[in-house]
Amino acid sequence: MNCRFIPWLAARVPGLALACTLLAVPAAQAQALPAATAQADGAAAPRVFPVAPVRKPDGSPWQLGYLQGGDYTDYPVILAAIVRGLHTLGWIPDPSLPDPKTHTSRQIWDHLVRNVKSDFVRFVPDGYYTAGNFDASLRGPTREALSQRLAERRDIDLMIAMGTWAGQDMAAPAMTPVPTIVASTSDPIASRIVASAEDSGRDHIHAKVEPDRYQGQVRLFHDIVPFKTLGVVYEDSAEGRTFGGVDAVEQMARALGFQVRACHAPFNNVTPEQARQSAQDCYARIAPQVDAVYITVHRGVTGQSLPAIVDSLVQARVPSFSMLGSDEVRQGVLMSMAQADYLPVGLFHAETIARIFHGASPRELSQIWISPAEIALNLKTAELIGFDPPIDILLSSDEVYDGQGRDIAD
Repeated sequence: MNCRFIPWLAARVPGLALACTLLAVPAAQAQALPAATAQADGAAAPRVFPVAPVRKPDGSPWQLGYLQGGDYTDYPVILAAIVRGLHTLGWIPDPSLPDPKTHTSRQIWDHLVRNVKSDFVRFVPDGYYTAGNFDASLRGPTREALSQRLAERRDIDLMIAMGTWAGQDMAAPAMTPVPTIVASTSDPIASRIVASAEDSGRDHIHAKVEPDRYQGQVRLFHDIVPFKTLGVVYEDSAEGRTFGGVDAVEQMARALGFQVRACHAPFNNVTPEQARQSAQDCYARIAPQVDAVYITVHRGVTGQSLPAIVDSLVQARVPSFSMLGSDEVRQGVLMSMAQADYLPVGLFHAETIARIFHGASPRELSQIWISPAEIALNLKTAELIGFDPPIDILLSSDEVYDGQGRDIAD
């Protein structure tokens, strides 16, 4: 994290000062941080769990399973980051993963099954579950088959639930409860996977929660580009609003006094090509009508559709901010928050898994994660749309691209 510019950024990104403080604390000790606060308030300190590798009580390795609703670009990247986190903590040898940006989650999982030989963790060969490719007709049967397997075979010790569908299904009352970490969800509270940031509400569920993450992004974007009208694209459904952080955008519109112009693009129960085309059409439609665009998480925004989306925005000379992160900045979006290839969040999930294997209940572990407050900026896009970045933005940008996917930051 670039903490040199905390005075400038702290007022714009909630939790930034705390994030810089956390950087000074070794990751293995981070779970103990709430203890000081609890003791100061007169409450009992929470238990602290180690993250060192350990076998099951019978000496065998812990068994991992996986569930997702379908293929999404973030899923293999975050799965790979979790695996790298487990390697960093010593649970598995170097997995020599294939590139998660060009491989599916299934391909990553199959690679782990074949190649990871560990005394502590095993990726179950038939422990990978998916509801087709976000096929609503397969979601219920997939959930029921997994629940039955967990109840009868009891051969999976922990599930990785990737995405909103998977998190909701693992948290469903009818699901056989098995310790579960939920990753890659836009808003696990709004999607009712967890009850709150402080309490998942279910003993077996743990989800990463970033308080006010999207509010902070919009506030930062508005401070840099004081737009009057912000364009957003999302599916007009409860799930689509959650994916797109629409409640956060509307909250900030009221607070900062700008208007939101929406375009609705379906992504459920349509083919991947239809989702991509609907997203492209929406961005092309709203680009000439707004001062800026917040590119939301949407299954139609992929490496295949993003070039056309960026072209529409550049032609309209409209500044853009990626909700997802710096990978989209690398591909031409003007700016976002940098991500360091998801390594910090992967380690967060890996440490959670380790503590669960040391006896922690998922519910008692902190779900709050502060994203590293680093800015990603595409200078070529800035030039094409006639945007002159303020000098403090340039100085506080940790990832700077030239429009060709090349990082030119020092």
